[in-house]
Amino acid sequence: MSGPLQPGASNWRRSATLVLAAAWPRQVPAAPSRPPLPAEGFRLLLLQRSERQGFMPGAHVFPGGVMDAADRSADWLRLFAPHHGPPRFGLGPVPPRRASFPVLPDTRPGAVDGDEAALPDDVAFRICAIREAFEEAGVLLLRPRGPLAAGREPGLALAPRLALSDWRALVHRDPQHFLRLCEHLDCTPDIWALHNWSAWLTPFRSHGGRRFETFFFLCCLQEPPQVSPDLVEIVSCQWSSPSEATESFLSKKVWLAPPQFYEIRRLENFASLSDLHRFCLDRELEGVERWLPITLLTANGVIQLLPGDEMYLEDSNYLENLMSTEKKNEEIMKEGRKLHRIVINSRHDYNIQVTVQSKYKHVLPQNFVVNKSHL
Repeated sequence: MSGPLQPGASNWRRSATLVLAAAWPRQVPAAPSRPPLPAEGFRLLLLQRSERQGFMPGAHVFPGGVMDAADRSADWLRLFAPHHGPPRFGLGPVPPRRASFPVLPDTRPGAVDGDEAALPDDVAFRICAIREAFEEAGVLLLRPRGPLAAGREPGLALAPRLALSDWRALVHRDPQHFLRLCEHLDCTPDIWALHNWSAWLTPFRSHGGRRFETFFFLCCLQEPPQVSPDLVEIVSCQWSSPSEATESFLSKKVWLAPPQFYEIRRLENFASLSDLHRFCLDRELEGVERWLPITLLTANGVIQLLPGDEMYLEDSNYLENLMSTEKKNEEIMKEGRKLHRIVINSRHDYNIQVTVQSKYKHVLPQNFVVNKSHL
């Protein structure tokens, strides 16, 4: 029941998300009446999607979007040359491929048999994430062409230039212009500043719904770059620490989809940007697991089951169907022992329950149950 999917089983689209974490100066409150600053010494960039968007309208998300054929074009080879080239473009050894459910058909944009010149996924997904950050937020993660400097410190975004607004419009209309922009600036996308973090598949909701295979990358920056929402897909932005983002979600100031909430809770494990950056470097050779949440409808809510949970079934039947029970969330939770799940009681009430061990040197969120005073 867990074999590869047929190409027509779901219209999967490949995409990339960029979690931008920037160092934030710790400031002493000017007066005792001011609330204390969050413990984390870094902030995350969250973008608010327009209510007019068909997918996750109004949600606060990390920058990202769907991969385009231009992101893996062989034309990038001449820009990376002569200092970086196939097969790894200076990214280091190939991380191991982690077995994951399900096995998806090859949905690479523009993929053709025998296309040896196209960029590998490790590079193409990074270019996609960097391009989308420019389109949506005006943030340019580029570096001058040339060999990599010794050491791996947090990077800096390229300072914006007034003329880039025209380039941004061109890239939005046709992603091929992103390569031309890089040529114009004599830069390459800073793919080396992006670290593998996680990968999520959109769970089944309804037949015909949009479904994505999304790779999450994390990028640590020495300081927050200037951000300018495109005011089409993205209407506003904010820099929040992980704990601030959680509090904003619980107090109904923002709405987060379950994967974003899960990753933000996972990032609360880190006290500083240097801790987070060092962690990313230490686990670079581990690769990532790709998770498909399986949706369990209960009598009073929803539970998203994740790999490792005792109720998680690697059964292709649940790729296009929902599990259901007449029991309530509370009853299901009392019965479980081996847990890895997001319990969704309402739009702003998620509980994360984890009793499984982390794998591949990654971290898991601490068990989190919403304080009912928020509701």
